[in-house]
Amino acid sequence: MFYGKAGDLTGDDREHVEVSALALHLVQAAIVYLNTRMVQIILAEPRWRKKLTDADRRGLSALFWTHLNLYRRFELDMSKQLDLGPGRDPEIQQPG
Repeated sequence: MFYGKAGDLTGDDREHVEVSALALHLVQAAIVYLNTRMVQIILAEPRWRKKLTDADRRGLSALFWTHLNLYRRFELDMSKQLDLGPGRDPEIQQPG
């Protein structure tokens, strides 16, 4: 957990602050990746693909975090893994 004035990271020295910032960036990247995979898995289902309009698809974002448990204890079971599917669904159009 990070505390500080106006959201600034605090630490003993500049290197500590830099490593803390990089760790937060890594956590953010992991959250965005998992959220993206969850959205892709849902969109791979034909009923959702048909239900969403173009405006709905434009409104999708991987930057949601309300499902995360930020301040409580959680159990980590290394013998289980998330089912993130085999990879990209070729039927989902990729941006670009």
